[in-house]
Formats: sequence, structure tokens, C-alpha cells
Amino acid sequence: MPSPSIARGFSGELPPARFNMARYCLERQAAGTPDKTALIVVSDIARPVSEAECWTYGALDDAVRRIAAGLLAEGFEAGDRIMIRMPNTSEYALLFFGALAAGLVPLPSSSQLTAHEAEFLLSDSGAKAVAIAKDMVVDAGGARIFDETAIHALREHEPLPDYVDTAANDPAFLVYTSGTSGRPKGVLHAHRSAWGRRPMYRGWYGIRADDVMLHAGAFNWTYTLGVGLTDPWANRATTVLYNGPKDVQVWPRLMEAAGATLFAAVPTLYRQILKYCDLAEHDMSTLRHGLTAGEALSPALLAHWQEATGRNLYEALGMSECSTYVSTGPDMEIRPGSPGKPQPGRCVAALPVERGTEPLPAGETGLLAVHRSDPGLMLGYWRRPGDEEAVYRGEWFIGGDLAAFDEDGYLWYRGRADDVMNAMGYRVSPQEVEAALAEHPDIAEVAVTELSVREDVKVIAAYIVPREGAAPDKASIEAYAKENLAAYKCPREILFVEKLPRTANGKVMRRALHQPD
Repeated sequence: MPSPSIARGFSGELPPARFNMARYCLERQAAGTPDKTALIVVSDIARPVSEAECWTYGALDDAVRRIAAGLLAEGFEAGDRIMIRMPNTSEYALLFFGALAAGLVPLPSSSQLTAHEAEFLLSDSGAKAVAIAKDMVVDAGGARIFDETAIHALREHEPLPDYVDTAANDPAFLVYTSGTSGRPKGVLHAHRSAWGRRPMYRGWYGIRADDVMLHAGAFNWTYTLGVGLTDPWANRATTVLYNGPKDVQVWPRLMEAAGATLFAAVPTLYRQILKYCDLAEHDMSTLRHGLTAGEALSPALLAHWQEATGRNLYEALGMSECSTYVSTGPDMEIRPGSPGKPQPGRCVAALPVERGTEPLPAGETGLLAVHRSDPGLMLGYWRRPGDEEAVYRGEWFIGGDLAAFDEDGYLWYRGRADDVMNAMGYRVSPQEVEAALAEHPDIAEVAVTELSVREDVKVIAAYIVPREGAAPDKASIEAYAKENLAAYKCPREILFVEKLPRTANGKVMRRALHQPD
């Protein structure tokens, strides 16, 4: 049977030729519902949400156009990059959309970066300016520094009469990959990327204008910029963000206090909420469902959340180059262990690993590919033309993920092509081994990678975080693996650890597993 995604090309509605991402998210909303709440920023969970910082669509539109006017008055020109290195504040969001409104290219980055890491992004991007929060230090070189005073001054300008007229294919924003292997790599997106998210509206979260979206991520991640800001605003919904002290207890309290209808986080946070919070103490009746991305959602975690809350978790799979394009959603069956199907309109396929452009039949594992006509696909890698040659194969973009589709169109993730292990001459996906071991009752978390035991000899190793109260038992896990995996897929080494190394976005860093702290 051929691959489920046999249509060649994106079949959804394409964006208009002239399109500005900031205009798409704010102009129509401000004109139609200027007094509706668009953004709530909570800093102190002990205070009522009604006392938190609140922005209406009318106020957002005005502030964004003021910042756009201020940036243009400062002499910035179309395409100039402006790096943002701040925590989750309204100023971050205003600067990001203000730059878009002015035809500039914001570079969202993490406030947790070291000065050295920030300086690399600043240098590599060629940014003309960097916006920083109080007490942050960065060697800006020749770039201008916008501190809190300068940012406030931008908002004193008369608002730009209209959003800058940009083409759908004009550069909009630049993000950098997490850099778990080598230097971070810039991914340049066009204004059309916001339009390219439209298949997610029904295909993932079923978003409505009356929704209240609570997102637990940071702005430097496309997961947060898209799911936390762009999509809610494009649909006239309300976004709630938290920037107070880190405490897992905050999230169920905030769901209740804000009346959240949608909650977005990585699976690790859902796991922590279940472990450390008494959900029975909180009224979560407004929550329709949760959204999860960034790492695989285990069937055990899905079942635990469903049992504890009576709500579903809808998973999505994506990448920095095209955001999320495969997902489960309210209108489809959840199949535990699968992130779902390609969203309506998407053209997604599994291609042969070595070469070829014809989609593989159902059941065969290949490289996950997105048709290059997808409006959500990046413009390209920043100043790395050689990398682009490696990821395009004919009409397809290949991100390096391995996957197979079943006969019903559900995708089954098999890991990264560069994570695949070689065991006894067989290619083995670490995710496949992890998925099998994750069902063991004594395992809370597991990550699998190759471990060098002596020169030229590598074996499959499983790094396991035991469940609370469980006694680590190698023999039990080895027996379980033999029952559920082919012999060549079974770990030869079992190592118990207190936690798994992760990126700031919550993804497991397999290459760091065998390195000392």
C-alpha cells in the first residue's frame, strides 16, 4: 500500500501574496474586538489574576505599531535583524511583533544563555541591535543595545499608520536550533509561516475565539511563539503567560485561577505536575485538553494524565524548520505511542533513507519529509547554503527524522537518522527501545544510546530514572526487554541515574548521557 500522503503538494489554502505576520495576528482583531483581553502576564500567583498585567487587542495593536514606528525612526531598514534576549515579559512580545510590523527580522533568544552563547548568536546573525533585560550583560560589538529605558522610549512614538507592506515570502524572524550537536544553526522563516500554521487550528488544538491558552514555555522556542502567541491571537483567543519563580505547583493553580481552556507544555512538565501536585485540590473544569510537543509522549504518561484529570493530551511532532505538522486532535482517535497524522492540507511522506523521492509504502521506515510547497516551511538556513543542499531532495524537505506510516495514516516515530544505533549489523532506533522499556512498571524515564565499552566496540545502553519508591533491578529490566524486543535491540548495559540530561527546551541530549556531569 502506498504512503498515506500521496498528494504532491500542500493542498490547503495558500497565503495572499502580500502578507505581514503581525498584521495577521493583530489588525483585524483590534478593529473588531478592541476591548477583548489578548494577553495576561502573571508574575505573582499569590495575587488574583484580575490584578495581573493585562493587554487588550486594541492596546496591543497600538503598542506594536508604536514600537514599529520607533524602530524605523531609529534608522533600521527592512531585513535588519534585532536580537531579543529577555525573559517572558510583555516587552518581549511587543518587540517581536513590533519588529515584524516594521518589516524587520527579530531573533528571539533565551534569557538563560551565557554571555558567550549570546555573543555567538549576535555575531552569526549580524544583528544590528540587541534588546536586553535589566542586569543582563552581552558584548554587543557594533550592535546597538536596547535596555528597558530605550524600549520604553520606542513606545513613546506616534503609532505607525499601517503595518509595513511585506510579501508573504519576505524574511520575518530568525530562530536558532538548540545546538545539541555543534554550533547553533539559524533557521530563517518568512511571514507566510504564520499562515502555514493554520492546519494546526483544527488538526491539533481545535482552537476557538473563547479559548484561554496557558503556555508553560519560553519565547525563544517556536513552540511558545507559535502556540502561545501567534495562534491564539490569530484566532482572537486569550493568552496567559507566567514569568514568576519556577515552581511546578504554579501550573494547576494558574489553570484554575485563569480559567484556562488549553494548556501547552512538554511531557516532562506534565509528568512533574502529576508527581508533585495534588490535582484534586484544584478546579480544572474549564480545561478542555492539554497540548504537548518537544519530546515523545509516552503511552503511560498519557494514560496517567487521562486518569487523573479526565482530559486528553494531544501530541504534535514538528521541527524548527516547519513547526508542528503531524498531530492528534479533538476530531480524531488517539493511538498511544503515535503523535498522530499529517494535519489537513499537509503533504508529508516517508522517503527511502539513502536516495529516492517516491514515498515508501505503509509500514516501511524512512526519512520523514515535508513537501517544499508547505507555507510553514523555512526560507532557509542562515548563511549555510551547504546545509540546505543536504536537506532538500527534489520536491521534499528532509529534517532527519525517521518514521513510518501505518495503513490508517498514523505516524510512528523511529528517532533521528543521526541517532540510529548499529547493533550486530542491524539499524536500531533508540526511540523504539525507549518506547518498549518505558512500559516497565519501575521505570519513570528512560533514554537509550550507544555506549563505547572498549575501542571499536559499542553496545546499546539504557539510562533509567526509576519510579519513586521502586528498587532498581537490572535483572527485571533485562528480562522485560527480552520479552518485548528482538535480541539485537536489547540493551547490553543498564545504568540507573537520578535524571536525564536535557536541553533548555526539555529534549533529552543522548550524546550527553555517557559524559560525566
